[in-house]
Amino acid sequence: MNSILKSTQLTFALFGVYLISIYWIIVLKFNISAYHDRVERSFNWIPFREFVLYGKMDFPEIILNIFIFIPFGLYAGVLLKHWGFGKKVFLFFSLSFLFEISQYIMEVGAFDITDLINNTLGGIIGLIIFMGLKKAFNSQLKAQKFINIFALIGTILIFSFLLFLKTNDLWIFRMNTIKTLGEL
Repeated sequence: MNSILKSTQLTFALFGVYLISIYWIIVLKFNISAYHDRVERSFNWIPFREFVLYGKMDFPEIILNIFIFIPFGLYAGVLLKHWGFGKKVFLFFSLSFLFEISQYIMEVGAFDITDLINNTLGGIIGLIIFMGLKKAFNSQLKAQKFINIFALIGTILIFSFLLFLKTNDLWIFRMNTIKTLGEL
């Protein structure tokens, strides 16, 4: 098997893990019922509503919504090389829209236009990073291999960290325990 095919297969596998992971994080909220119990089912059509109405911004949420879609932009750059920039941006928007509407329909979250904007921006940033890597390496394949190595290490670290948290009943996974104890 040649190098390009092996690299592309690894990219598809990592992309699949990434898509499953962001669905689990964004739509299923880590599958933690304590998150679901505190969420108001609503639509927010005002971009950056908290800032517009109250002069406040939730910067950690904004940053996380951007960061979670950066890998999507990287993968789109690698796997959809024949698509134009606008078509890729529409894909980022569409996936984010699907996640936002899914949260609303499944009653696990609110549809928020701000999240849609930030997720799309994250995808664009990831795509720009890919274009920069491609230019820096002067090769699509070298950029793809770099992204694969970075993504593989990142995926292993993130899943190891979440497994550590889960096995030690820490952070977000404590919410189920706290809620369960509160129901006794």
